[in-house]
Amino acid sequence: MFEKVLIANRGEIAVRVIRACRAMGIKTVAVYSTADRQSLHTYLADEAVCIGPAQARDSYLNIPAIITAAKGTGADAIHPGYGFLSENSTFAKMCRENDIAFIGPTPEVIDRMGNKSQARRTMMDAGVPVVPGTKKVAAKAQLPGVTKKGIHDVDVALEQARTIGWPIMIKASSGGGGKGMRVSESEEDFADMFNIAQRESVNAFADNTMYLERAVQNPRHVEVQIIADNHGNVVALGERDCSVQRNHQKMIEESPSPALDEELRARMMDDAVKAARAVGYTSAGTIEFLMDTERNYYFMEMNTRIQVEHCVSEM
Repeated sequence: MFEKVLIANRGEIAVRVIRACRAMGIKTVAVYSTADRQSLHTYLADEAVCIGPAQARDSYLNIPAIITAAKGTGADAIHPGYGFLSENSTFAKMCRENDIAFIGPTPEVIDRMGNKSQARRTMMDAGVPVVPGTKKVAAKAQLPGVTKKGIHDVDVALEQARTIGWPIMIKASSGGGGKGMRVSESEEDFADMFNIAQRESVNAFADNTMYLERAVQNPRHVEVQIIADNHGNVVALGERDCSVQRNHQKMIEESPSPALDEELRARMMDDAVKAARAVGYTSAGTIEFLMDTERNYYFMEMNTRIQVEHCVSEM
């Protein structure tokens, strides 16, 4: 059991983690920027440390400042919350190098599942269904326009698209939050859509590698909450249906999903557990699936952190 946990975040998630720690008898350390000195999480925690000015890059994204705060207060663990450094493998490595437990998966798992094309290959190898799309890209890494992470050349991407068939979903390999994502309806618009998505990816993630999937028409978006310990035990805690979206951003989450019956739910839970075990996952995480009108579902991505929506599963 940890004795003291530093929460490297602010707002709702920091408050939620502090309350959970208090219920478990664990002391807490809040960190804050100068703009957040009066925020609720600084009053609820046992200790509070200023880590920098208002700009997030100088405070909540300042890894050395957070590590220094943890060591200075004697925290033996850091909870990253969501956003900020929660899926930053460098931060997780720094915690490990300083003998501070990172409450989340290992840096290696963060890297493996954070890259969408690499995550697809991992799921295919594990037997988890994926949307037809870019496959063994790594095997072609010696070709111009292809790396182990994905495709970065539009002409190579077009060749891949012809083997998949339209409509095509073009996605950023390092993407998330709907950024770097475009749908191509035909070969005629493919180059334009690819270039637009790639520019968004560079601007948002500093990464120009992309991957392709067959676009699932009128899909439902169902995600499974999982939790795993350090002994190989993985449990699926039920699903959340987040099909109501705007611009690929979730607006409403409901649980259980009205689209699943017990047989389909059981299969989806089994595949979510299989996906987590395939990468040696630990801590809380979410496996996201797309389900088509024929009730076929496909792995979309894994969030290697707790999510904003975790409280829906809690309820």
